[in-house]
Amino acid sequence: MSSSERAVVNGGISFWYADDGFPAVREPLPGDATADVVIVGGGYTGLWTAYYLKKAAPFLQITVLEQKFCGYGASGRNGGWLYNGVAGRDRYARLHGHEAAVRLQKAMNDTVDEVVRAAEEEGIDAGIHKGGVLEVATTPAQLARLKDFHAHELSYGEKDRELYDARGTAERIRVAGAVGSSWTPHGARVHPVKLVKGLAAVVEALGVTLHEQTPVTEIRPKHAVTPYGTVRAPYVLRCTEGFTANLKGQRRTWLPMNSSMVVTEPLSDAQWESVGWGGREALGDMAHAYMYAQRTEDGRIALGGRGVPYRFGSRTDNDGRTQEATVEALREILVRFFPSLAGVRVEHAWSGVLGVPRDWCATVTLDRTTGLGWAGGYVGSGVATTNLAARTLRDLVRLDSGQGGTTELTGLPWVGHKVRRWEPEPFRWLGVQGMYATYRAADRREAGARSVETSRLARVADRVAGRH
Repeated sequence: MSSSERAVVNGGISFWYADDGFPAVREPLPGDATADVVIVGGGYTGLWTAYYLKKAAPFLQITVLEQKFCGYGASGRNGGWLYNGVAGRDRYARLHGHEAAVRLQKAMNDTVDEVVRAAEEEGIDAGIHKGGVLEVATTPAQLARLKDFHAHELSYGEKDRELYDARGTAERIRVAGAVGSSWTPHGARVHPVKLVKGLAAVVEALGVTLHEQTPVTEIRPKHAVTPYGTVRAPYVLRCTEGFTANLKGQRRTWLPMNSSMVVTEPLSDAQWESVGWGGREALGDMAHAYMYAQRTEDGRIALGGRGVPYRFGSRTDNDGRTQEATVEALREILVRFFPSLAGVRVEHAWSGVLGVPRDWCATVTLDRTTGLGWAGGYVGSGVATTNLAARTLRDLVRLDSGQGGTTELTGLPWVGHKVRRWEPEPFRWLGVQGMYATYRAADRREAGARSVETSRLARVADRVAGRH
C-alpha cells in the first residue's frame, strides 16, 4: 500500500463534516411530551417538513426526534447532487398515465429552484452552484442508452435538455473516452452538510423543537416511542429513509442500500485546466453500476458509486467507514475518467445508506385513519426529492386537519403509493449481491465490445431488481 493510500481518512461520517465541522449536539428528549406533529428523523425530509409546516401554520407545535444528530444519515453523506431525478417516474406513468408523470417531473424540475430559493431566503450558504447535470457515455452501448435516455426525458417535458457529441462533451468536461453526453439545467452542486446544518438552525429559530440523541424505537398511531419517553401527537411522520429498517416492524419496508464516496485533495489550476469542468456541472455516467461526482466549492473532486451494496439483515453502519476495495475501485473510476489526475491523492472516503423500496419508487403518504405519514424511498435522488416530499406532507397534513384543501402536490401520482415488502433473509441479501455483481459484469462486457446493444446481463439484473 502506498503512502497516499495510507493517508486516506476513512469514515468519520463524511468529508463534508471534516470540512465544515461537527455540530453541537442538541439535548435528548427529557421525558414524555405532546405535540401537534411529531417528525421522526432529522435529515432533509424531516427538517424540510418541519420548515414548511411551521411556515404555513406558525401555531403548530412541532417536535423533531433524531437518533444521533441532524444530518447524521444520508443528508450529511450524499454526493451533493441537487437535481430533478425522481425514483419511479416511469412506473407512475404506467400506473397513472403519462400526463400524471409529466406533472411529477415538472414538480421535480421546479424543486431544484425551490431549494435554491429557500436557501437564499433563509441565509443558508450551502455552496450551491446551479451548473446542471451532465451524464456521459464512454462505450457504444452507453451511447445508445444515452440517446434513448435523452429522448425519454424530452418526452416528459424537459425541452431545455441538450445532447452533445464527443466534441461538445469535451468542451464542458474532458472525460477520457467520452463519446457523448446529455445535459439538463435542472441541477446544482451543493455542500450537503452546510445545507442540513443551516436548515436545522432555521427550523429551530422558527420555534420547532429538535431533540437529538433520541432514537425512536417504535411508531404507532399518535405515538413516537423512545427510551426517554413517548411523544404523543395527532400526526406522526416517519422521515427515516435508509434507517427505516431499525424501527419495530419496518425491517423489510425499505432496503438500506450502501453508497460510497471519495474526495481528492484540492486540484491545482493546471490540473483543472486539464479536466475542464468550468461549468461545475454535477457529473454522472450511463454505466449500469453508475458513478456520480461534483466539483466541490473548494476545488476538489468528490466521486461516488456502489461499493458493497448491502449488509446482511438490513444493518447500517455507525461512522461511515467503507471497504478498502471500494476506495480503490472509486479511485480507479477517477483515473479512468481523468488520466491526468493519476497522481492526485484521495484524502477522504466514506459511505452511507439510501432507502430502496421493492419497486424502486419514491413515495409520500398520509394515512388519514391513523395520522401516520411517511416519505422516502428516494433511491439516491433525495437531495431535491426530500424538498418536494416535505411540501407534499405539509399539504397532506393541512388537508387532513382542515387547514387547507387539495393542491397540485396532493394530486401527484406518488402520493399514497403502496408497494410490497422486501423478501426475508437470506433471499434479500443474495438478490442484491447478485444484482450488482451482474450489473458490473454487464459494464465489463460492454466496455470490451463494439455493440450498441445493452448487455443481456443488465436486463437480467433489472428483472431481479424489480425495476421493470
